[in-house]
Amino acid sequence: MESDLVSEHPPFIRIYKDGRIERLTGTEIIPTSLDKTNDVVSKDVLYSPEHNLSVRLFLPHKATAGTNNKKLPILIYIHGGAWIIESPFSPIYHNYVADVVKSANCLAVSIQYRRAPEHPVPASYEDSWSAIEWIFSHSDGSGPEDWINKHADFGRVFIGGDSAGANMTHHMAMRAGKERLDPKIKGIVVVHPAFWGTDPVDEHDVQDREMRSGIAELWEKVVSPNSVNGTDDPLFNVVGSDSDLSGLGCEKVLVAVAGKDVFVRQGLGYAAKLKKSGWKGDVEVVEEEEEGHVFHLQNPHSENASKFFERFVKFITTR
Repeated sequence: MESDLVSEHPPFIRIYKDGRIERLTGTEIIPTSLDKTNDVVSKDVLYSPEHNLSVRLFLPHKATAGTNNKKLPILIYIHGGAWIIESPFSPIYHNYVADVVKSANCLAVSIQYRRAPEHPVPASYEDSWSAIEWIFSHSDGSGPEDWINKHADFGRVFIGGDSAGANMTHHMAMRAGKERLDPKIKGIVVVHPAFWGTDPVDEHDVQDREMRSGIAELWEKVVSPNSVNGTDDPLFNVVGSDSDLSGLGCEKVLVAVAGKDVFVRQGLGYAAKLKKSGWKGDVEVVEEEEEGHVFHLQNPHSENASKFFERFVKFITTR
């Protein structure tokens, strides 16, 4: 009954008095396939028995043929969905990551993490790091998963994500730098990153109070109710805070922004802050001025989406 509704946060969820969570989108699941007639094969592997979390692995089918032991770049992908919806098993993410694997001839590991509101932030960050540690346990060729042992080139590890996943991608690279993850991460792809703060980052950032308060409410009431500083939590407010980015643990960064995205100024501000931080790597910014948030996933075969896809693949394949 509608009267049992506690709060509603379209397009993501409804929360009911009895504690029930109704996700309004991002719940569909697509199965894996080991069919050799496909260009890419996939399977799910448990990485966290404690929380019953898996990664979805993708591999070009030609890599499984015969005695082909060629080492491939690794793409670790962290999906978006406002920390609330979607998964590596969603059609939108399964298909996109599979397409990247086919074009870049890489191995991909797409991470499942615990989602809010059942598991508020920082659970998703902790899970993503746990998955990265699990992946890196294969770096000497003796991990629990044969596909990674046999095919992964740990000299070419990339982490990528969109929206909330782009936010977490940044933080995983920061933690990799802090903890001196070895081997080092080659690069990260930060697509339409969900960074925010109480105040706009510049005069071109969103000024509309209702829109700003709506994003703040979702973060503070649903995603991360335990944040002491609300939207100024350093996990969310990367650009406007005094956080030091100089220790980012990778060699290069691709930042993608969309001109009609609410997060566009945050993404541009992130790239600018990174360049000024003293970090020694290379930053590249790709902007599509006439597009909106995650347009490349919503309409992957459009001209601009195809152009960005090619840049994404090139970032992984260029040595």
